[in-house]
Formats: sequence, C-alpha cells, structure tokens
Amino acid sequence: MDIEVLGTLAVRERGVSVTPTAPKPRQVLALLALHADQVVPVSALIEELWQGAPPRSARTTLQTYVLQLRALIATALEQGDDEGEAAPAGRRTAKDVLVTLPGGYLLNSGGGTSDVREFDRLAGMGYRAMDAGDFPGAARLLREALSLWSGPAFADVHGGIQLDMETRRLEETRLCALDQRIEADLRIGRHRELLAELTVLASRYRTHENLHGQFMLALHRSGRRGEALDVYQRLRATLVRELGLEPSAALRRLQRSILMASPETPVAAETNNSERLARVG
Repeated sequence: MDIEVLGTLAVRERGVSVTPTAPKPRQVLALLALHADQVVPVSALIEELWQGAPPRSARTTLQTYVLQLRALIATALEQGDDEGEAAPAGRRTAKDVLVTLPGGYLLNSGGGTSDVREFDRLAGMGYRAMDAGDFPGAARLLREALSLWSGPAFADVHGGIQLDMETRRLEETRLCALDQRIEADLRIGRHRELLAELTVLASRYRTHENLHGQFMLALHRSGRRGEALDVYQRLRATLVRELGLEPSAALRRLQRSILMASPETPVAAETNNSERLARVG
C-alpha cells in the first residue's frame, strides 16, 4: 500500500486507488493512513467524525464506513490481479489490509510507501548532517524531504478534531525542516538565491522570528543592509501590534550587528540552536 497525505490524500493498494469520495469515510481513511501499521482507537475515530458529540449509533455507523473502505480495498486487490500484478505470497484480503483489533482498527501497509515516513527519515538525516557540520549534505537532504509536500497536509479532507490537530503537528515539522534547510543554505553562501523565497515566507509567516532573522541575514549579505533593517522594523511593529511582544534578545542582537556593520562586513547568525527564534503566526 502506498500512502500520501502531505498534500491531497491518496491511498493506493497494488497501484489502485482506495480513497473514497464521501467525506466521512475519507476522514476515517485519512486518520488510519497517517497512523498506518498502528492501532487507531475507536474513540479517536468517533471524536474525529462527530467532534465530541457522537450519536448513539456512532459505533455502528463507523463500522459501516470501515465496510465501505474494505469494499474499495477488495476491488483494488481484484483489479491488481486482473492487471497481471504479481500477488504477494499468501494473498492479502481486505480484512488483512484494514484490520479489526480490540479497541480499534489498523491499516496494514504491507511494507508499502508513506510520504510522512519518508519525510521523517530524510529530515532526520538532514538534522544529523547539520549537527555534524555537513551543511551541503543537510541542505540537499532537507530539500528532498520538503519536496514530498505538494500542499497542506490533508488538503482535500474536511478534518475534525483529530485531523486538525495532526495537520498542525505536521505543519510544525515542515516549518522546522524549512528553517533548518534555509540555515544550511545560508551557511554555504546561498544568500542571494534565498531572497525570493524568504520574501514570500516573511509575508506568509508574519510573526515567525527565525524566518525574519534569516531574511535579514540574506539581505545584509547581499549588500542590502537598509532593507534588512526594514524587515526588522516591520516584524517589530507586527509583534507589538498583534501579540504585545518585543522581538527576542537574539533578534535584537542581530539587528544591532547589522546596524553597526558596513555593508561589506559579514554578520554572524545570532539564531543558534540554543536560542531558536520560533514564534509562529
């Protein structure tokens, strides 16, 4: 089974889509797919579907959605056979793929692919490369991890409590990887190449201090000190107006370093791992 959730939801068994179009079965599959090969409790699925106010028939209705998903899986298994794809030893049935277990359900991927797992693997390798000082390798690995995202997670699924929480969690992991990839690119002197991307990111994440700090560094190192200082002033105004906060000490130090330096003088990054700038708006 191949699973994609970092964008639109796509789940395929033996190359055939098993993604339903009906909203609630789609929610069930999305939550099972994200936690593939793990038991998802019935209580979590019910909370997802009915927002904490389930009808008395909730369990029965959930079972109906599971049966609908199994019907799609069974069709995919049969179609895979019809198209001549070699069936694995001990041919899987729909009940082997979507398994009923005490207290919940499990989507058995059968060793297939998952974009979330691949993202976590590549991002983890990228973080380790950063720690080892291999900035070109880190930039490459993190760029590869981020390329797995085609849009917001579960972009075409109307999520409930559980999926909304998971969507926010996944977005945080994406932002962390993006932050580190930009940091790696700055370390290898790609400041000019980053300017267009950071212009968009600073506009999208208007109170994210680390992205603004990286934008300031990229501008300064490109000989655009005045614009770097303008970025700081805009961020400060936004933080004060929207959050009632001043910029962090690290960002203030960076602003002073840029203010005191000549346009040709390199400014060291003040945003080290011990003091991350991560107020996200």
